[in-house]
Amino acid sequence: MPLSKPKLLIVEDDAGLAAQYRWAFPEFRVVLAQNRAQAKQLAEKEQPAVTLLDLGLPPDPEGVTEGFATLEVLRRVAPGMPVVVCSGQGQRENMLRAIALGAYDFCEKPVDVALLRTVIDRALRLRELEEENLRLAAAPRPSPVRDIITADEGMLRVCGIVERLAQVSVPVLLLGESGTGKEALARALHEMGPRAKANFVAINCAAIPEPLLESELFGHERGAFTGAVRQVTGRIEAANNGTLFLDEVGDLPASLQAKLLRFLQEQVIERVGGRTPIRVDVRVVSATNQPLEEQTETGRFRADLLYRLNSLTIRVPPLRERGEDPLLLARWFLARYAREFSRRLRGFDPAATQAIQAHTWPGNVRELSNRVRRAALMADAQLVTPADLELREPEAAPEDDLDIRATRLRAERTAIERALARSSGSLTMTARLLGVSRPTIYALLETHGLSGGRHYVEPPANPPNTDK
Repeated sequence: MPLSKPKLLIVEDDAGLAAQYRWAFPEFRVVLAQNRAQAKQLAEKEQPAVTLLDLGLPPDPEGVTEGFATLEVLRRVAPGMPVVVCSGQGQRENMLRAIALGAYDFCEKPVDVALLRTVIDRALRLRELEEENLRLAAAPRPSPVRDIITADEGMLRVCGIVERLAQVSVPVLLLGESGTGKEALARALHEMGPRAKANFVAINCAAIPEPLLESELFGHERGAFTGAVRQVTGRIEAANNGTLFLDEVGDLPASLQAKLLRFLQEQVIERVGGRTPIRVDVRVVSATNQPLEEQTETGRFRADLLYRLNSLTIRVPPLRERGEDPLLLARWFLARYAREFSRRLRGFDPAATQAIQAHTWPGNVRELSNRVRRAALMADAQLVTPADLELREPEAAPEDDLDIRATRLRAERTAIERALARSSGSLTMTARLLGVSRPTIYALLETHGLSGGRHYVEPPANPPNTDK
């Protein structure tokens, strides 16, 4: 029998009736179970498209207790599988109870085979439609940036800005929390521009000890210091005609800020221990999660270096401000890791979906990816639960929740998030859209724990002259 046929699980303890069912459904690959344990095992192993379940199963063949228990097990281990219930005990209460427990339909015995075939076929079509809807829901909207998956208007606008800025070689500063995708945007600035055929060289300014960082950036000559047994090309020189990405540039030691400033001004470097100027042509993209403007006021970061780095500034919004992106990305990561680990996972259960939407994601996309990877490895069922994600299951809100203040706060936060997205983070435009004053916007952002600011900041009108 061709394995491409959909599978039909028949749970029936009467061998003669089970054989009739097998004969009645030649278009299916039929698998048979006679009790609850076998039904659970086959549902997990075979993953049938549809199940036909008799309520009268041993050890209670004359009753319905075991049949309903089997229905509950099937709904737990294969929640997306339609279950058609058959029973000789056709009381109305049994039919209502079966539907309430999640059965797709209910047929009374003796079964009209033609009617049963129609019901099974309709259940199969419904299963196929639901799977197609899940695939469509998980498909991200097209983004100009290859490695960015988003449906959020604000993030899509950021990607559009990156696409435009890729064509020019001015320095760009990416501002955003850790894990928001700043390096992916930096790579896009390189790969979508005229320097794509040259090197993209990344260096994390916070990950390399200060005594070694100068050599990493500028290279060194043989004998420049103890252990320098040969000449080494630095990262800046390796990025010649390409792009240099300075991640966590806010952690750059003060001793190196002056040398980096000279390179940005003149596009000339000298290796450690060297005396020969080396001219390079490098586009610099930097990123940080630190408030550099505040650091310039305290002297921690040079103001003239900041003006060189932030000719154009892009603010990358955190995941919590990106609407439905957490759930969109979670589905995408789950599909990816399910393929990678050869796991048969169908998605997230309703509680996990709520938990993903309720979580604030302090680690942003990186945290989401790690949690979904772990869940893809550890999940026991086809649907991922909050426990698999190590997220707290959200408390169910009472149906008669009449707390006006809580309702108002939820609506207020939603309106603010939409206005921020529509205005690309411009607080002036956000205030205008919401019909409030700018000071009120600051107060609202603080109340709801949101952050504002433009996604795209024009260069300062009168930057200090640092060429002298």
